[in-house]
Parts: sequence; structure tokens; C-alpha cells
Amino acid sequence: MKNIILNINGRSIQTVEGRTVLKAARENGIYIPTLCYHPRTKQAGKCRICVVEVEGLPGLRISCSLEAKENMVVLTNTERVLETRKMIVELYLSSGKHNCISCEANGRCELQEVTYRLGIEKSTFPVLTKDYPPDTSSPMIIRDLNKCIQCYRCIAGCNNIAVNEVLDMGFRGSNMTVVCDTNKPMGKSSCVICGECVQLCPTGALTEKKAFGKGRPWEIKKIKTTCPYCGVGCQVHLHVKDNEIVKVTGVEEVAPNYGSLCIKGRFGYDFVHSPERLKMPLLRKNGKFVEVSWDEALDFTASRLLEIKKARGPESIVGIGCARTTNENNYVMMKFMRAAVGTNNVDHCART
Repeated sequence: MKNIILNINGRSIQTVEGRTVLKAARENGIYIPTLCYHPRTKQAGKCRICVVEVEGLPGLRISCSLEAKENMVVLTNTERVLETRKMIVELYLSSGKHNCISCEANGRCELQEVTYRLGIEKSTFPVLTKDYPPDTSSPMIIRDLNKCIQCYRCIAGCNNIAVNEVLDMGFRGSNMTVVCDTNKPMGKSSCVICGECVQLCPTGALTEKKAFGKGRPWEIKKIKTTCPYCGVGCQVHLHVKDNEIVKVTGVEEVAPNYGSLCIKGRFGYDFVHSPERLKMPLLRKNGKFVEVSWDEALDFTASRLLEIKKARGPESIVGIGCARTTNENNYVMMKFMRAAVGTNNVDHCART
């Protein structure tokens, strides 16, 4: 692809032909706020906060959908641009109940961040009095439409990334809002609880029920690891407070999942802290299971397999692969059964 040079705030930057001004700016460390754009949902053009001035073009332009051109001159912080952004953000603040002190998204809310950067303390517009009761019907997700800014991110994620097609915009005018199916409670809709919408939401309109009240972002340590549920290898962030996992999110920047997770990967982490979780191998001794070392457990297993093979033949032994391990581990399991044990009796638990 052809490289081009454009000028942003008096600074010459290089980007690739076809890139938007917003993406070119972000790649070069230039801040342009936005609430509807997300790298995984592509350009949206809904929130209008990313407006910029372009030399030679009339009016203000939406940088998330404006293609960068050779020698284009862009200004992101003029008085006209900043005043327009402030007015738009104040309208957002007046159209819902954005009580940051008690909001679960406090500290990670993108609307809060933009408001802070623009120096807005309160909206100059009257706040709407409409009050939606929170939708807690889903076992894992809380929907608070009072905090929804109608950025369409959750809709794009549900329809285009997860391809579940549960969410859409319903009604008209001031009554317009995000709906599940035909305006059903989320818990009674066709939602599969993948949590894609929660991860993409820029405000506190969609939050994890299990993480509610478990800690603020500045109290939580994020640890990157691999999801244990299958061999795909999805990358996750464990949100840990006081040595307890309070939430799991997908890692946005890396393959293979780029932030997406299934219901098990995102919400099925309770087993980590279960008192019944096995931490050491168990062997039955005198009629009771007792903890033993790995060496003792492996030696016992090897000796029993040899005894069974000698007494009844290799066809009396069956190997079952695990869906929670990697393809490489399952390959070793298959080779062990066929080469070491001498049987083709190999199957996989995912087929049962």
C-alpha cells in the first residue's frame, strides 16, 4: 500500500493510503476523542465527538470516517472544534443519568474521560427526567439504559462480531433506545451471554453482574493469561483484587480472539476459588483418596497401564483427550496411545 504524508496540528505524519484521519492520528500519539468508534467495530460516525477542521474543506469533519489524503492539513484542537465537542458531550450528559460517583464504570468510562479532558463539570442543558428501571434479568449482565449514549457499539458487536443479532435500536425520537429482540428483557431474549456488548460498551450501560461492587479499576490488577476452557488459546485479562478474580475480559490487541470470548471464558471463572478444586493428584489408599506427589501418581499410573496391557492386551485400554487442553497436548496423547500403548482406541471428550 502507498504511504502518504499529512499534517496534523503542524506536525507531519506518515500513514498508509486508505487510513482514516482518526486512525492515522492515534497511530502517531495524537489524541482525538470518540465514543462510537472502536477498532473492532470499524468506523461508525455516530457520536460526532471526533470532529476536526480540514484546510480547504467547509465545516467540521468526522475524523473516524474521513480518509487521509496526501498533504492534507488537519487541526484537532482549535477553539471551534473544542466548543463543538463540549456541546456534544454536554448533550450526552443531559440525556441520561450519569452519576459517576456511584457508577460501576467509574474510572474506565470513556464518556467520563472525554468530559474530564474537555474540562466539563456539568451540562448546561436540562437533564431529562426519564428513568428506565435497570434490566437485571440476565444471569450475567446488567443493562442500565439511563447510562446508554446510543453509540451503537453493542449493536455492532452483537451483529457483526458475535453475529448473534440480538441487539438493535428500537422506537423513534426521544424514545429511541437499544432493545433485545422485540424489546424483551435481556434474560428472556435470544442472548447467548457472550458478553461482547459489555466489553465494547464505553459507559456503565452494560456491566458484569458478578463483578458488581467488587472493586474500582484503580484497585484491580490486570493479569494477562490464556483461557483454560478449550484449545483455541483465547487471550484474557484476569482482573484481580486481594488475590481474587473479580472479572475477566478479552485481550483486544492479540490473536486469536481480539477481545471476543464465549460465555465460559468470560464468566466461568468461579472454579478457580472453589474449595473443592483439586490441587494435587489423588490416589486411593485403604479405601480413601489421599494427596500424593506427581512422581508417585505418574509411577502408579504407568505401572497399572503396563499390568493391564500385559494381562488383557493393549485393546483393553482407551485414551480420552481433553477439550480444555491444547491441540499439541492432544497430539501427544494420541501418539502415546498409539506408539507407547499400542492401540487406536483414542477419542475426544468434545464429541460426547
